[in-house]
Amino acid sequence: MTRVLYDLCGIDERLRFSPYCWRVRYALAHKGLDVEARPWRFTDKDVLAFADTDKVPVLVDGDETVTDSYAILQYLDRAYPDSPLLGEGPAEARARFFKHYAERALAPAILRTIVMDLFNAIHPDDRDYFRESREARLGRSLEEFHSPAKGLSQLDAALAPLRGRLEEADFLDGDAPGGADYLVFGFFMWAHCVSSADLISNADPVYAWRERMLDLHDGLGREATRVTDIEGAYR
Repeated sequence: MTRVLYDLCGIDERLRFSPYCWRVRYALAHKGLDVEARPWRFTDKDVLAFADTDKVPVLVDGDETVTDSYAILQYLDRAYPDSPLLGEGPAEARARFFKHYAERALAPAILRTIVMDLFNAIHPDDRDYFRESREARLGRSLEEFHSPAKGLSQLDAALAPLRGRLEEADFLDGDAPGGADYLVFGFFMWAHCVSSADLISNADPVYAWRERMLDLHDGLGREATRVTDIEGAYR
């Protein structure tokens, strides 16, 4: 059986940058599950018609098709209960908090810092779609939204809860990584893959955690293709 993850790619098929897909790739690695990460682009909407969605991640696992990164983590815990990601009851509720925290506090700050790098990392055929859809969401042009100084200041404030936790433990989930770590770290992989911007001081406990996360699962994040690895792509 071939397990397939439809995974957003950029200017090169090796460049995989979706924070939501990275959540799933780390979750699969945590479970020890192999997967074919199949490249998909923003304008390949028809490719996902079978899943009744127009965005990734989409996981196909035998007869099961699951969409949405959090739903995929929940599915993996049901289908493969060893090495749980989210847990149940109060544990799952805590994981859900990290999901919302990452999406609503970290993602906007990171996007404001890297949005033009992200735009340049996207396949040229997808750029019109990306610009139109994101500018409608932001209410301004990408260039107007782009402000690394403001983004980094916003991110610094948003990281305060992570610092507190990571001063107590190596990972958000304690002595070993779990679903909370993957839910948050996907957004750091997003920036890592499309930009060379320094988001965090190397004296910050969040920086040390990010380095540990990059090295997890045989260097899954560390070995990922970055836009700086693609000849002529980074400017």
